[in-house]
Amino acid sequence: VVRNDKFNLDEIYDWNPTHIVISPGPGRPEDAGLSINVIKRYGPTIPILGVCLGHQAITLAYGGSVIHSSEIVHGKTSNIQHNGSALFEGMNGSFIATRYHSLVSKRETLPKELKITAELDNGLIMGIEHESHPVYGVQFHPESIATENGLTIIHNFLKMK
Repeated sequence: VVRNDKFNLDEIYDWNPTHIVISPGPGRPEDAGLSINVIKRYGPTIPILGVCLGHQAITLAYGGSVIHSSEIVHGKTSNIQHNGSALFEGMNGSFIATRYHSLVSKRETLPKELKITAELDNGLIMGIEHESHPVYGVQFHPESIATENGLTIIHNFLKMK
């Protein structure tokens, strides 16, 4: 575990990670140390999972926008629908997940290479993935005990190459 502002980009290469997780906030993704640069540099070759702030950093790294959400949630659960992405393999089409956020990816600005993989009934984006890089983002918290199938999501990510 390394703070997002306590390393330089070349060190990641030396560490030879199999996977990278860009974790939750606080704050805004553009203020999250080297997170966006890590995604840009290593996203094409190393599987990356962005959680909450990390998910928002993925949106920004590929040219999308992050805005204030129509609903602010901290420690609340929501029903999330997914499209069968490999990240959600072995799960039903919807599940309960814990959310802690006041920002979201703006749908209208999402670049074409980022595909929406999960969302709420009201259309708020809860999951994205890059069409050709092993880069995945979830707005919710799979590590929360109140998220159904959170371990499945983590295991699925660790199977990514």
